[in-house]
Amino acid sequence: MDVLFIQTGGTIDKDYPKNINGWGFEIGQPASEKLLSSLRLSLNHRTITAFQKDSTKIDKDDLENLKNICQKAQETKIIITHGTDTILKTANYLSTITKKTIVLTGAFLPYAFKNSDTEFNVGMAIAGVQTLSDGIYVSLNGIIGKFNEIQRDETTGKYYKKT
Repeated sequence: MDVLFIQTGGTIDKDYPKNINGWGFEIGQPASEKLLSSLRLSLNHRTITAFQKDSTKIDKDDLENLKNICQKAQETKIIITHGTDTILKTANYLSTITKKTIVLTGAFLPYAFKNSDTEFNVGMAIAGVQTLSDGIYVSLNGIIGKFNEIQRDETTGKYYKKT
C-alpha cells in the first residue's frame, strides 16, 4: 500500500527557532517524516509539503493548492498533517474529492515536545487510512470519523464525534 503524507504546517510541525535570537516556534521539517523514519512500517510512503502555515493563516489559494495535490496524487490513501484550529474547515473544503481515503490529523503540542500527542494521532491516522472506505476523515483526541461527524468543544479544545 502506498500512502502520501502531506505537510501543511500547524502545531504538529512547530520546532524551536533556528535563530539564536528567535523567540517563537518555527514550522520546519514535517513531523510525520521525522516520526516515520523511526518506525518499521510495512507500507510504502512519501512525504511532500503543500505549505507551512499556522492553520489560522491558511487562505483559499492554499486550500485550492492542497485540493489539487490530493486530486492529482497517484496515491489513493492520503494523510494530511494540519493545524487543529481550522482542520474541520479544510476537511470540508476537500469534501468533493472522490475515490480517495484522506485523513487529516494534527497535534496540540509540537512533535518536538516529549509529551506531544503527535505519535498517537499520526498512528491513528495510519490505521484509519488503511481501513476506512473512501472519504474525508479527521483523527484527533483518540477518535476518527468522517469530517462532518466530528465537532470541537470550544471550552476544552478537544474534538469528539457528534451525537
